[in-house]
Amino acid sequence: MTEAAREAATAWLALLDDDQRAVASYPFDDAERFRWHYTPGPRGGLFLTAMTPPQADAAMALLESGLSAGAFAKARGIMALEPVLRSLEQSVGRPGWERRDSGHYWFSVFGDPSDEVWGWRVGGHHLCVHVAVVGASTSALPLFLGANPATAPDGSRVLAEEEDLARALLGSLAAEQLAAAIVSDTPPPDILTGNEVRASIANVPTGIGYDDLTAGQRERLERLVGVYTGRPAGVVPVSMRSTSFAWLGSMQPGEGHYYAVRAGSLLIELDNTQNGGNHVHSVVRDVERDWGEDLLAAHYRSAHR
Repeated sequence: MTEAAREAATAWLALLDDDQRAVASYPFDDAERFRWHYTPGPRGGLFLTAMTPPQADAAMALLESGLSAGAFAKARGIMALEPVLRSLEQSVGRPGWERRDSGHYWFSVFGDPSDEVWGWRVGGHHLCVHVAVVGASTSALPLFLGANPATAPDGSRVLAEEEDLARALLGSLAAEQLAAAIVSDTPPPDILTGNEVRASIANVPTGIGYDDLTAGQRERLERLVGVYTGRPAGVVPVSMRSTSFAWLGSMQPGEGHYYAVRAGSLLIELDNTQNGGNHVHSVVRDVERDWGEDLLAAHYRSAHR
């Protein structure tokens, strides 16, 4: 992943003119690197609409370098939902439908890809990918994917696994297990950690623990966690024995719900509460590894030894 990202970033930057490169580039230690949000609207960096087709292709290759094949397909699907949402909102006269555009995704590079420490970011509506590269190691957290509509008019679902695997686990629980897993009948309006730079993981409920699940239920939880830890092209470490699963809201499809998976410092959240339970937000992050801070700390310790 590291070398692929370096090559992709270098190739993309080489295609930009001086003015574009100035917009797309930041120092690695710039505060902009920690800014992220998943609502529509401008970000720092250069957006796809401002690029030529070859530049846009190179930008998408940069995004692809940081994600698994499955997650990259989901990212493309999320971007392709923007004209679908635009049409739906325009048809009912919802203000702001004009901002829905699959070209409204911003690409940035932090530092110099030829250096030991550098990074990149891709952000836009329902897509936030942040990558820090430190030597031969890479971190791609936090990583946010969302979908509106969750189920498109043609029946397609970009984030189907995230919903279906959680429901399969929930449906396999016995009554006493459900009592532990379902923390509240009322879901929060959004993921609880929002777009905090430092996730307040203590505020996220735990629900039922891994040790309180049967072998088959543990396998379902492992598959669910694997969907999220499998999003980045690199490895996201997780200790399943410390994992818990919490559900808030209705168990009925089409009604608002939220779930959280906690595994030590790792956190997974999904909410589907807006638009009649047809608008999904999901995130995977790690309070010890977000922004590559574990890699950076080890790097600086080594550099100053």
